[in-house]
Amino acid sequence: MGWFSKDITNMDDLFVHTLRDIYYAEHQIRRALPDMIDKATSPELKQSFQTHMRETEQQIVRLQEVFRLHGVEEKGVNCPAIDGILEEANEVAGEVDDKQVLDAALIAAAQSVEHYEITRYGTLVAWAKQLGRSDCAALLKQNLDEEAATDEKLSRLAMSTINRKAA
Repeated sequence: MGWFSKDITNMDDLFVHTLRDIYYAEHQIRRALPDMIDKATSPELKQSFQTHMRETEQQIVRLQEVFRLHGVEEKGVNCPAIDGILEEANEVAGEVDDKQVLDAALIAAAQSVEHYEITRYGTLVAWAKQLGRSDCAALLKQNLDEEAATDEKLSRLAMSTINRKAA
């Protein structure tokens, strides 16, 4: 299949690989957020991105704790999925001249990122529980809950003002 490393032979290996995937993803997201903040014109959207940047920093700290608790080396693995999502977001944002349309595009891009993170964290929570790691599951669930809340906030912002102004 070629999707995963040949080093994955059991559920624990898969858990660690996916943990390293989201760790890499969170670092890439953290690097992308300042640019998104700069490009956003809506004060509410800027604030939302700034809040999420602080949350992302805390999520990285939680991931570091999961690595420690699980007794594995803290490191990321390349994640072509998040790289592609962020690259597409950057390309689309670069093609939009109308600032109100740009805000709508930035929300859509941010929600693509959030949905990726939600799937990863949901999977990791389930696997941590299956592996008997409720300590890791609790930390990962905090990240999952924050990602879901961010997605909801972005949806409310899009529906209440941003999309209407862009139309």
